[in-house]
Amino acid sequence: MTFSMRDLDQALQGAGQKSGIEIWRIENFKPVTVPQESHGKFFTGDSYIVLKTTASRSGSLHHDIHYWLGKDSSQDEAGAVAVMTVELDSALGGRAVQYREVQGHETEKFLSYFKPCIIPQEGGVASGFNHVKPEEHQTRLYICKGKHVVRVKEVPFVRSTLNHEDVFILDTESKIFQFSGSKSSIQERAKALEVVQYIKDTYHDGKCDIAAVEDGRMMADAEAGEFWGLFGGFAPLPKKPAVNDDETAASDGIKLFSVEKGQTDAVEAECLTKELLDTNKCYILDCGLELFVWKGRGTSIDQRKSATEAAEEFFRSSEPPKSNLVSVMEGYETVMFRSKFDSWPASSTIAEPQQGRGKVAALLQRQGVNVQGLVKTSSSSSKDEPKPYIDGTGNLQVWRINCEEKILLEAAEQSKFYSGDCYILQYSYPGEDREEHLVGTWFGKQSVEEDRASAISLANKMVESMKFVPAQARINEGKEPIQFFVIMQSFITFKGGVSDAFKKYIAENDIPDTTYEAEGVALFRVQGSGPENMQAIQIEAASAGLNSSHCYILHGDSTVFTWCGNLTSSEDQELMERMLDLIKPNEPTKAQKEGSESEQFWELLGGKSEYPSQKIKRDGESDPHLFSCTYTNESLKATEIFNFTQDDLMTEDIFILDCHTEVFVWVGQQVDPKKKPQALDIGENFLKHDFLLENLASETPIYIVTEGNEPPFFTRFFTWDSSKSGMHGDSFQRKLAILTNKGKPLLDKPKRRVPAYSSRSTVPDKSQPRSRSMTFSPDRARVRGRSPAFNALAANFEKLNIRNQSTPPPMVSPMVRKLYPKSHAPDLSKIAPKSAIAARTALFEKPTPTSQEPPTSPSSSEATNQAEAPKSTSETNEEEAMSSINEDSKEEEAEEESSLPTFPYERLKTDSEDPVSDVDLTRREAYLTSVEFKEKFEMTKNEFYKLPKWKQNKLKMSVNLF
Repeated sequence: MTFSMRDLDQALQGAGQKSGIEIWRIENFKPVTVPQESHGKFFTGDSYIVLKTTASRSGSLHHDIHYWLGKDSSQDEAGAVAVMTVELDSALGGRAVQYREVQGHETEKFLSYFKPCIIPQEGGVASGFNHVKPEEHQTRLYICKGKHVVRVKEVPFVRSTLNHEDVFILDTESKIFQFSGSKSSIQERAKALEVVQYIKDTYHDGKCDIAAVEDGRMMADAEAGEFWGLFGGFAPLPKKPAVNDDETAASDGIKLFSVEKGQTDAVEAECLTKELLDTNKCYILDCGLELFVWKGRGTSIDQRKSATEAAEEFFRSSEPPKSNLVSVMEGYETVMFRSKFDSWPASSTIAEPQQGRGKVAALLQRQGVNVQGLVKTSSSSSKDEPKPYIDGTGNLQVWRINCEEKILLEAAEQSKFYSGDCYILQYSYPGEDREEHLVGTWFGKQSVEEDRASAISLANKMVESMKFVPAQARINEGKEPIQFFVIMQSFITFKGGVSDAFKKYIAENDIPDTTYEAEGVALFRVQGSGPENMQAIQIEAASAGLNSSHCYILHGDSTVFTWCGNLTSSEDQELMERMLDLIKPNEPTKAQKEGSESEQFWELLGGKSEYPSQKIKRDGESDPHLFSCTYTNESLKATEIFNFTQDDLMTEDIFILDCHTEVFVWVGQQVDPKKKPQALDIGENFLKHDFLLENLASETPIYIVTEGNEPPFFTRFFTWDSSKSGMHGDSFQRKLAILTNKGKPLLDKPKRRVPAYSSRSTVPDKSQPRSRSMTFSPDRARVRGRSPAFNALAANFEKLNIRNQSTPPPMVSPMVRKLYPKSHAPDLSKIAPKSAIAARTALFEKPTPTSQEPPTSPSSSEATNQAEAPKSTSETNEEEAMSSINEDSKEEEAEEESSLPTFPYERLKTDSEDPVSDVDLTRREAYLTSVEFKEKFEMTKNEFYKLPKWKQNKLKMSVNLF
């Protein structure tokens, strides 16, 4: 018998069709909808059904069904609501996970829906409760437990209830006290403050005082004295905590029972495996505190109801008592359930195919149910790429690792990597209010352990020398994230390697050297999504390596072929042309179309053979999961945090954000300094343990992110408030400051300045490699390649028959970059008159550092061991050209600012109650009047000349200080 949506109670019909939470209270064994404004309010005498609907990235809807039982609810009501959840699950397609929630023993997942807590109220439907607030406030004492979600329980208002291990909240008519036991953790204290805020808003209309009392403070503290006075005066608390009645011991082992006609029979087996579960039966898995019900896909609705009723009876009669009951359907088992088995095939979890969702949608539509959102529309493009969330207009430096040293690569070579080598990249790019930095290590598939260890060590030293400001990344060949390709833009991977360690390894192990040779035979697969994200990967030069969905470049001793599969698009072919300019520029090519190849083409590939035609899929980004991590003696313990927010990131802890395609390790400011260097080990251990059983690859990219320096491609997973991560103090002190400041973060330090090693000037430091990027306009996408001004300049001497004018030659590296959308690019027509070639040389020739200009980049000492020499003509021309550019830029900026409207300073602050709209807040001083600017930035001459040169010029242009 198929159970449809129409067979449900009228109150449940149409449930689960959009993301969110729906709640029903059971009244006279019938579900009654609970309005949105009453969500989170539970009564001890009632039972509830809570349906959480979540839309995945694939477009499908996932359901979790919880039924909550108050401590005073009846057993008959509990049995009835359990059966209702089975019916609701069947109507929704039979894929939901069902949770039995008992008051005081709720799962963390359930509690995460109602942050910061739930505080059940006495009464219920049977007792005739009403919603009228009592006229007299009753003083209540609560105990709070939990570092990530808070379990709140009312306890007797007597001094003997207090102890040193827990956090308590005393709610009086005029003031709320938080008492923190001396042995309670900072995280528990911080989370309890969220409960204080909840009580203040819910029961005091936001109008009452708040006091924080620490265990051990005597009557000398006024608030402590007031607190103890409510208990009749201070008295020492017992040293040993009272026995916790809530703690129960786990059973000796895990037991499996089959359920038939309401009867349970033990399943005898030496070890638990997936093969023990019959798809036509239901089973109960007893794990001590937890109880699971497994329902085979071949079971009927009556079998599932019978199994649920048997589990309810099993739950009530077991000793010691159980805490949780979870029901799962075959193919949709939870990670916790699968982890109980010694053997569980990775492929056994059934994915939700599009066809399956379509059938469910069609069934519901016939029943008159709105199915919008249940099925992902077919118009969605399969080529959709994840957004990089990183600015592509920054400065890049790349070093190749050779044993224990790093060799700085020229601009033309910094996007060409060898599979047998390791590399370090340092990337600086404009953020919202500061310059962001990323230091990454890239490991080739054929690289040796010696080079890998050196790369990690040298990268760690770089990050340490930069005060741990940069985000740090570990990237493996073949698993590069989208951010990496946006930084590199035109990325080429060659086979083999050039490092001494690699050559020594292949010589000692008698391995053939397949290192790329420009004159030899080589095959490259071209892929990417556009000019700012394109790659050419050298693969084995064999016809089996072809694929109808890609374009390829093949070159031999004197011939260059291009091959386009039948499934490729014009965009794919354009990317191939661009990459051809970088691999074999200015050489004639022979175009090959799939199915009409020449004999010479097949000869270079060793003969024709079969090859695939399907698209090579990269792992897609899944819904992120946040874990709190504890790492001791190389042992990692990870606890998942459900429905996470920024406030869950505690400054004393290390957290892991698992996005499947990449993993972030977030390190708080207050983490033990000895544990901070272990961040990469923690990330690697997380991949090894694979807590979500999602077959994470050990090569998955790992990012190390420190608190206060979070990059935008990390903060995008949160509703982010940068002022919170910029606060000082531990978690408790920060939340107390916010709570006592009417919800606004109190910043203990000024906004972080741009570090000395970065440059915001239009004129780049000569010791640094040129910027790789073009200026970019906020009104159009930045296209990697030649600017119109450059094309006009180059047209005087370039040949017209050169292929693909939009792709720059490898040695070209435009040096003027935009740090902010409103900054100005130089007008090349204003540069001092020179010949076309001289002007081009002045703009793009790499300068040689002189003794008068000490190097500032980390690697400059490696590239400047040269004798003093007079400046060349090209250097002189370059200085003149850049001086002219800088002056013109200043004049244009001054003209723009002189035409700007002016506003009071109070309206230009970021936390203003009446902020000005449509202004560039990164240049607030430009909108101030001269008088008010001088008042805000008054300083002595000594202070003025200590500022960076660019800041001095900025102040001079804004107001005449001296």
